Amino acid sequence: MSTTEITRRISELKKNGNALILAHLYQLPEVQDISDFTGDSLELSRRAKESSAEVIVLCGVTFMAETAKILSPQKTVLLPEPDAGCPMADMVSASDIERLRKEHPNAAVVCYVNSSAEVKAASDICCTSSNAIKVVESLSEDEIIFVPDRNLGRYVSGFFPEKRFIYHTGFCPVHELISVADVKNARSLHPHASVLAHPECSPEVLDLADFIGSTAKIIDYAGKSNRTEFIIVTETGILHRLNTLYPKKRFYPVRSDMTCRNMKKTTLQKVAAALENMQYPIHLDQGLIDKAYACLDRMLRL
Repeated sequence: MSTTEITRRISELKKNGNALILAHLYQLPEVQDISDFTGDSLELSRRAKESSAEVIVLCGVTFMAETAKILSPQKTVLLPEPDAGCPMADMVSASDIERLRKEHPNAAVVCYVNSSAEVKAASDICCTSSNAIKVVESLSEDEIIFVPDRNLGRYVSGFFPEKRFIYHTGFCPVHELISVADVKNARSLHPHASVLAHPECSPEVLDLADFIGSTAKIIDYAGKSNRTEFIIVTETGILHRLNTLYPKKRFYPVRSDMTCRNMKKTTLQKVAAALENMQYPIHLDQGLIDKAYACLDRMLRL
């Protein structure tokens, strides 16, 4: 089938099945284009919860589909590519949190949304890169256990010098690739460009950025800025959205290999197959859903 035929078939299946297609900003351009909504983790979480659709096709990675299922357990949530995992999410477990709680009994546990359902169930409150500062601000505890992303945790800690942060050792392998030398090289090639970076980058890289924010906030900043050139320091999938929204501006990846292989596993063919065969559904134990929901709901109520 041609791209046009697959797109038409997806549209038919979606309509007949009362389905909603959600795609993360790191997805392939053609997958973003056929989705009903494209956004970052926080935006996808909200859309999944608010939608009246009976079926949600989550074009992203496992933890995103799990999050949608936790927020809408009565709905069928499909992950078109069952092997689309997240290395960062795999770097922390519920047992890690249990150990950290014993070592720091007075600390609140904040888990990044890039984590499994089990980790969310063991945590006090969830956060995304969009709202992490607001989440920590809402906590009265003087100690914060932040899992799994050490880089996001360190970035957030800079806004709360009065609090003590305990970091896990997790990180995003894609953002970890970026070095100070990469940013300096990009600046030399594009001296008039602003550097927009994701907080999953290392502190040394963030120190060189003109703006730090989630994928959604990077897009928003680029649109409102008077500047016309930008160096984008995050996964290259965001470039499609930026170029679509702001065709008169120029966007340069800090590195050409800033690609999450797991995010790119979802294809149009797999989206069509997911709708055609109702594959691959997310199944979670109700007890786990209840515990993880409390963690997510506390975040969303902010």
